[in-house]
Amino acid sequence: MVLTRNSPPAHRRLNVAIVAPSTRILGGQAVQAERLLRAWREDGDVNAWLVPINPQPPGPLRHLLRVKYLRTLLTQAMYWPLLLRDIGRADVVHVFSASYASFLLAPLPAVLVARLLGRPVVLNYRSGEAPDHLRRSAIARGTLQGVDSNAVPSRFLQDVFKGFGIEAGVIPNIVDVERFRFRRREPLRPAILCTRNLEPMYNVACTVRAFRLIQDRHPEATLTLAGAGSQDAPLRQLAGRLGLRNVRFAGRVPPDEIWRCYAEADIYLQTPDIDNMPSSVLEAFASGCPVVSTNAGGVPAILEDGVHGLLVSRNDHEAAAAAVLRLLDDPALARGLADAARASCEAYRWEAVRAQWLGLYTGLVRQAAIPAPTVS
Repeated sequence: MVLTRNSPPAHRRLNVAIVAPSTRILGGQAVQAERLLRAWREDGDVNAWLVPINPQPPGPLRHLLRVKYLRTLLTQAMYWPLLLRDIGRADVVHVFSASYASFLLAPLPAVLVARLLGRPVVLNYRSGEAPDHLRRSAIARGTLQGVDSNAVPSRFLQDVFKGFGIEAGVIPNIVDVERFRFRRREPLRPAILCTRNLEPMYNVACTVRAFRLIQDRHPEATLTLAGAGSQDAPLRQLAGRLGLRNVRFAGRVPPDEIWRCYAEADIYLQTPDIDNMPSSVLEAFASGCPVVSTNAGGVPAILEDGVHGLLVSRNDHEAAAAAVLRLLDDPALARGLADAARASCEAYRWEAVRAQWLGLYTGLVRQAAIPAPTVS
């Protein structure tokens, strides 16, 4: 059998184009794409490169990125030629995907170009907004049903896809247990961290309100908010109205530096209304911070209540505060949760996740192979 150019011979590395945001857009997709690229960098089986959905324009044009609609037009004008160039040399195209308008502007063009060039596609959908997005968008449903494979990071999204008749395999997020080093918190201090972007879906306001109740019991308590977004000013105003002390708005923290925030904290608190498989929770697990979270989306798939952390209902700041206070009142509970959470990280180490991605890539390449025509 003669393999097509989609099927590399065994002696060379598999070429994988990873279509995803660069870390100029700080969020879960960019962080996971960067970790995946870094892990493949020295790998003998895969040669992977980033095809950024947010290409950087030449210097004279960068000021146009400040203008909303011009930014979109400029990005698309650069993105499509980049896809044509970089997907053409790939054996497999790995497309990261969010939802709504982002789906139409980033993954959909990548899938279309890959189809045009005859390259197999794995669509790596990562949005906690999937239930609403797939219900509303026939284009999204059709695209997901038409790709060679769908990979999602959680059972939550797998179940959502199944409800729409779409098959998907689960390959979890990666956590770097070397960078996010485990440390037992003894004694456990009321030093609280939240690393979610300051956007409405993450409901950081609920965290701030919970902190008011925590600080009533522990006046020395601290809260660090590491993230940026549209809710920055309203959250600062809320902290002021509540008369909070020791609240630090750390702003955008680069992925290579975020480990320091976990190392300095003792408890991780997040209160999203919508979520999937947040890297932030895994980072807290790896670092040894006991976790309190709302039960949004895919969080319960990685955090079993009372085993790996404590879960509370969405938008319930009183319950969130009570859970944090429970940890502070019962250090033995906090220690047991943190130990179990760290043990669960073994499933998210690169050594475990690598085999799953490599198996998927090689399987797609085999499927794309066709026999050469018979010559008489």
